[in-house]
Amino acid sequence: MSNWENDKRWSDRFLPEIKGIIGTHLITEPPYEEDAERNTDLMVLRLDAIRIGCRVRKFKFSGAYPSEFTIRTARPSGAQTELGKIIEGWGDYFFYGFSDAQESGLFSWSLCDLKVFRSWFSRELVRNKGKMPGQQKLNHDGSSSFAAFDISDLPESFVLARG
Repeated sequence: MSNWENDKRWSDRFLPEIKGIIGTHLITEPPYEEDAERNTDLMVLRLDAIRIGCRVRKFKFSGAYPSEFTIRTARPSGAQTELGKIIEGWGDYFFYGFSDAQESGLFSWSLCDLKVFRSWFSRELVRNKGKMPGQQKLNHDGSSSFAAFDISDLPESFVLARG
């Protein structure tokens, strides 16, 4: 089984909880007229497809990096990673969290706007004469490299919700 498959299998255990959290932020109660006249009890904030990238890190990293989020930039296989897909315009939101100590639920999380990230990232590339923003790191197991970003470096509008 590949590292990607292992990573995916581990993080997918949190999807039911993530769906519940995201639903509270992207689904809303409609105005009275919608309910009374159009049989509408809940509304999704957008009609078209909403793409949400999800990343959950292990609890052991939550104390050392509480305001950091990471995005994979390379895999040894050469497969396209999250950063490339985000920069190409894929993804509307990014859910980033840390598991609890038992790895059975979420300890903390942020729901972020990737449109804000893309704009910020482009401005930083220009401002820094092509140097990629964030701190470049290599996973200790050699499974991938990633860029670490401090949430406080991005515009306030990047984080839509936290828990």
